[in-house]
Amino acid sequence: MTVIVLTNCPAGLRGFLTRWLLEISAGVFIGNPSARIRDQLWREVQQYAGQGRALLAYTTNNEQGFTFRTHDHTWHPSDHEGLTLIHRPKRSAASNPPEPKQGWSNASRRRRFGKR
Repeated sequence: MTVIVLTNCPAGLRGFLTRWLLEISAGVFIGNPSARIRDQLWREVQQYAGQGRALLAYTTNNEQGFTFRTHDHTWHPSDHEGLTLIHRPKRSAASNPPEPKQGWSNASRRRRFGKR
């Protein structure tokens, strides 16, 4: 079983994948191609993804029963004692959203005091 998930990729790439796999949801393709076809499809996805991201997951003979590959994701697979885990980078302080202001909003103050 092979699953390919595309995010923000060109429509032509999605059309290409429908020749070999079934699109069960927008950007989610599933099928059972041979290993040679799967690898060729993944090369095409990497070449034509553009600014988009892609994820390939497929069954294999290991302890987890599957493996996966990523293209342009911030999360990367990493091997940990024979198991493939996802490495998620820590969020930097600059990327954290600002804390909301405390207290009453201007609109609620006007409503409370009857000023319009």
